[in-house]
Amino acid sequence: MKRYQCGACDYIYDPKIGDEENGIAPGTAFEDLPEEWTCPDCGEPKESFEVLEDD
Repeated sequence: MKRYQCGACDYIYDPKIGDEENGIAPGTAFEDLPEEWTCPDCGEPKESFEVLEDD
């Protein structure tokens, strides 16, 4: 699964980790996040995230 980075604050959503503080279990793909999910660090919407290319 791909990781995504917030364009506003550089937070990285890693599906292996999820976002348990906001009810997102580990193993949840970015595409499967609820539409209302926002960046846990700055509050930007999903549309502000871009896929990270693997190094």
